[in-house]
Amino acid sequence: MYNVSSFPDKQEDNAESTRNLLMAANLRLALYEPDIPQNTGAIMRMAACMGVDVDIIEPCGFVLDDRKLRRAVMDYIDHVDMTRHTGWPAFQQAHVGARRVLLTTKAEVFYTGFAFAPGDVLLLGSETAGVPAATHKAAAARIGIPMASGLRSLNLVVAAAMVLGEALRQLDAFPEGAA
Repeated sequence: MYNVSSFPDKQEDNAESTRNLLMAANLRLALYEPDIPQNTGAIMRMAACMGVDVDIIEPCGFVLDDRKLRRAVMDYIDHVDMTRHTGWPAFQQAHVGARRVLLTTKAEVFYTGFAFAPGDVLLLGSETAGVPAATHKAAAARIGIPMASGLRSLNLVVAAAMVLGEALRQLDAFPEGAA
């Protein structure tokens, strides 16, 4: 497991001041073996703005400090708490007891009918392969997004934003200062 210090120019003082304001529900976003640096960067930026920690479950399909990732996350890297895990077992060990909620096209329930709880980990599969069957089975819940018939899926960032927004709404946990 690694922390965001893998980015040598990260400014810890800014992250700490923002972090103190934003941890109401202790929600987390976990990216399982992400493939697209721009998506990962956009999710990290969203997480910073919403006060949610991010877990990256490696291996990634790109170098984590890739230029494309940095372009998407921009200076928001200073405001996100990201933890890198060397694989699924390391992630599981780091989050024993946490409820893992998998966003999947093979859902049992739509996110709009799901009751989110403080401490939930919203798990997102890789853009190209999702998650393996064992990881799918290890999730405490599997939720989906209602969509028009015949279409496969939404972009990962869009799906993450929709579901995270609903979880924050249910838990009344939007960051202070949000209108």
